[in-house]
Amino acid sequence: MPHIPSRPHRTAWPLSWLHPVLPVLLAGALATGTAQGTDAPPPRPAASATRPALTVTTVAAQRIDWPQRLAAAGNIAAWQEVVIGSELGGLRLVEVVAQVGDRVRRGQLLARLSVDMIDAELAQTRAGLAEAQALLAEAQANANRARELQPSGMISSQQAQQAITAEQAARARLASLQARLQADELRLRQTRIVAPDDGVISARVATEGAMAQPGQELFRLIRRGRLEWRAEVAAADLARLEPGTPAAVRTPSGVTLEGTVRQVAPTVDTQTRNGLVYVDLARPGDAKPGMFVRGEFSFGRSPALTLPQTAVLLRDGHAVVLRVGADQRVQMAKVQTGRRQGDRVEVLDGLPGDARVIASGGAFLADGDLVKVVSQ
Repeated sequence: MPHIPSRPHRTAWPLSWLHPVLPVLLAGALATGTAQGTDAPPPRPAASATRPALTVTTVAAQRIDWPQRLAAAGNIAAWQEVVIGSELGGLRLVEVVAQVGDRVRRGQLLARLSVDMIDAELAQTRAGLAEAQALLAEAQANANRARELQPSGMISSQQAQQAITAEQAARARLASLQARLQADELRLRQTRIVAPDDGVISARVATEGAMAQPGQELFRLIRRGRLEWRAEVAAADLARLEPGTPAAVRTPSGVTLEGTVRQVAPTVDTQTRNGLVYVDLARPGDAKPGMFVRGEFSFGRSPALTLPQTAVLLRDGHAVVLRVGADQRVQMAKVQTGRRQGDRVEVLDGLPGDARVIASGGAFLADGDLVKVVSQ
């Protein structure tokens, strides 16, 4: 049989050697555990104070004398627009001088009609007038002779009456031809289409070479270049307006035009319940007839409690301001606004006169937020 080596023999230590060491080991373990158990965790830092949400400035409402205004809208129109036409018919337009936009003076030539036919008729009338003057002279001489001879009986009363009647007929024919001459001269003058007043040509229908007809429109003229604003005002506000009330109109280009109420319409439209107010514009500027513009009427001045527009916010369909309480927290308050002028808005209700509100930046704040107020 093969030889199997035996395992090395381990020396067995007696347990008696642990008796002096065990108390030391236990004491060390207890000391270590005691030291670890007595080490308390580091204290947590105290919670920091709540920081302000925003640094703001506050303003107080100001009481200012503001003009009372009434806003309105309407069209720019010509004060008076004159229709210029021909008073003659059957004559050809041989010259058209005026164009749309031209400024013309009273009596200035705008167009001219053919005068050939009228000149011929005028010459014929003048010839007939000369003949009538000669016949009248002869009839007057015969009538004077008959008046001298009738008392002596050299001619009968009938012959004398015939001479006197011939004189009267010659005189009447002369007057008729004189009137005809005046009519022909008037027709000759009417071949010149002239401006009836100073103004601006706003429309032109006349075409050179066309046949003119009596009453046919050839031009339109804005008399004296005057324009007016026809503002539509609610019936309830018409009583506040009267002739002489100042007004201001703003054109689409941004130009402000000054005006004065000339007349308030005596009727109100049954559909819109608005009445027209006619405002004379002293200097039309760049305003053109047909423009739709907005404007305001002024009624003097009245006190108003105002804030900057940046201090008034719109939340949930309401105008609000943000007041700052004694604890430096935001307090939201609803207000009722009124007129606006420049960068300020009138506060009608909801704000004490001595209250201070956040001037700007309120859109980033909510009710109850803590803020830091600094001097403006």
